Amino acid sequence: EPPDIDVDFEHERREEVIQYIYERFGRERAGLTCAVTTYRYRSAVRDVGKALGLSLQVVDALAKLIHRWTACTITAEELRTIGVDPNDRTIQKVLALSNELLGFPRHLTQHVGGFIISEKPLCETVPILNTSMDGRTMIEWDKDDIDALGMMKIDILALGMLTCIRKALSLINDTRGSLPGGGPPLELHTIPPEDPAVYDMVCKADTIGVFQIESRAQMSMLPRLKPRCFYDLVIEVAIVRPGPIQGNMVHPYLRRRNGLETPHYPDARAAAVLGKTLGVPLFQEQAMRLAIMLANFTPGESEQLRRAMAAWKRDKGKIAEFQTRIIAGMCANGYSQEFAQSCVQQIKGFSEYGFPESHAASFALLVYASAWIKRHYPAHFAAALLNSQPMGFYAPSQIISDARDHGTTVLPIDIHASHWDCMIEGGPTRLRLGMRLIKGLSEQQASILERLIQEQREFASIQALWSYAQRKRYGLRKATLELLARADAFRSMNLMSRDALWQIHALPPEVLPLDSYEDLSQRTAVSLTQRSAQEEMFADYSTTGLSLRGHPLQFIRSHLTKRGAVTTAALREPKRFRPKAAVAVAGLAIVRQRPGTAKGVVFITIEDETGIANLIIRPEVFEQYRTIILMSSAILAFGELERVGEVVYVSATRLESLDALALEVQRDGITSRSYL
Repeated sequence: EPPDIDVDFEHERREEVIQYIYERFGRERAGLTCAVTTYRYRSAVRDVGKALGLSLQVVDALAKLIHRWTACTITAEELRTIGVDPNDRTIQKVLALSNELLGFPRHLTQHVGGFIISEKPLCETVPILNTSMDGRTMIEWDKDDIDALGMMKIDILALGMLTCIRKALSLINDTRGSLPGGGPPLELHTIPPEDPAVYDMVCKADTIGVFQIESRAQMSMLPRLKPRCFYDLVIEVAIVRPGPIQGNMVHPYLRRRNGLETPHYPDARAAAVLGKTLGVPLFQEQAMRLAIMLANFTPGESEQLRRAMAAWKRDKGKIAEFQTRIIAGMCANGYSQEFAQSCVQQIKGFSEYGFPESHAASFALLVYASAWIKRHYPAHFAAALLNSQPMGFYAPSQIISDARDHGTTVLPIDIHASHWDCMIEGGPTRLRLGMRLIKGLSEQQASILERLIQEQREFASIQALWSYAQRKRYGLRKATLELLARADAFRSMNLMSRDALWQIHALPPEVLPLDSYEDLSQRTAVSLTQRSAQEEMFADYSTTGLSLRGHPLQFIRSHLTKRGAVTTAALREPKRFRPKAAVAVAGLAIVRQRPGTAKGVVFITIEDETGIANLIIRPEVFEQYRTIILMSSAILAFGELERVGEVVYVSATRLESLDALALEVQRDGITSRSYL
């Protein structure tokens, strides 16, 4: 049968690969497969609402109330908050019909990277059509049709961490090249292996930004598994997956690894298959070898078993057929019914999501490489992460906060010093933020600014910058200067944000004649009231999504203290709170997760001015506070403290939204009005 080929490329360069394939094989023999987009909750509500005559404003408000965790169920209270009568017949029909529409095909779209390459022209087999994206063509069949016909598909996939590692190594080599005795350029394959300092960091779950092991579930596992070598990382990548969890493999492996349980193998053949994973099958290859060696499967039959596991969600009957065969084969070879049943249950776990060992090993390589860079070059790693966005779990503000915690000095965006990308400036621990962080600013406009600074080196005023740009006819826009001013990027001209905006608004639309040019700074000089610290911080967040001046929670800390809330740093102090202690903590909700294996439990990572903590939301608590959980930016949580190594959790029993309080602080300033 055709092999299953997946290749990961740098996500910023995947289009190069796609166009190479078209050029190499020709569009008549190469095409992307399609994907059938089906109705999901929000798309169903939007289309049904429009069809039933609701205004676009109401349709948009309804869609924003819907979350994938709650389907198309909206409470009467939630409907009233957007000014909609829950008893209105049209509203009831919209919600009912939307639920019925779920799963129905909506339109064809291109697959994320599945390519068909054919010896004969594709048009002899399947229609070809142009996609909405320029330079791409696709066939009208999806991947399931391709599998049924036995056509070979190659997945050209994008991986952000490959881009990040490449950029980080480039920054490191630039730094090393400027130092005496810096050594040869560092490359992925020359990163020093098995560094104990890297594993020390990983065991502490200090892994924000590190590939694969930065999620809440992985951070929870790291202090328990305690990786100390590369193969431990292979295990770590594979074990925090739905397959091992559903197959009840995680806790037995941890008990055996920590010496609390002795691995038991029925015979040497079973030990040969399961020995390196302590008797617990964690990989697809192990499940297939068990079937061959212990249940008399042929290699071809074991491949059919693998395909049956992969197709579990589409056809659950196939895996049931193999269940009887595996048990009978093992019993015929002298294995106990209990052992055979346990193997079948674990193989069923793979049906949910089994991870190949080769895949886990290749991912583990990137885990180690990204962890090594973070441990030894935290500033370079943060810069590469910021320059590779969007990717990973964490927003730029959390990446920068983590970099500062690791000794990095973060310098603000500045017209004279910043490039489009974040850079290392003046030393290996100094990170200069780039203009790419400014919302709404294009790379083309940023390149114009870089060119101007390169030519002139320094401008004494905004007027001088604008005049020079107009003379050169580079196409610099006033809107670009306004974005820079809102990002407070003119501090090297001794201008705060408000002063810079005032001067930009006074600029002439075209350059003045050379013989009549004058510096307009004197003509437009006024005395402006400076913004408060919290105004400056909120302005930073609205422009760049982060602030080097502070954190929103610090401006309501006195209110939180009166409510009994402590900082996340206080929660992490081992001697301050015992397990199961009643605590209250508040923060910005930066990550929300509800894994399919968690039986309805929701996990939220919150951040305050001292760090992050994790909330555990049980199903009954979620139902009671679901609007706050799904819609609030800032949350105050009351509950019990739980601790796994240095990772702390709060099992929440009560939640409150802090959005209204934060909005008051943003609007008026906490020093000018009392909110307590």
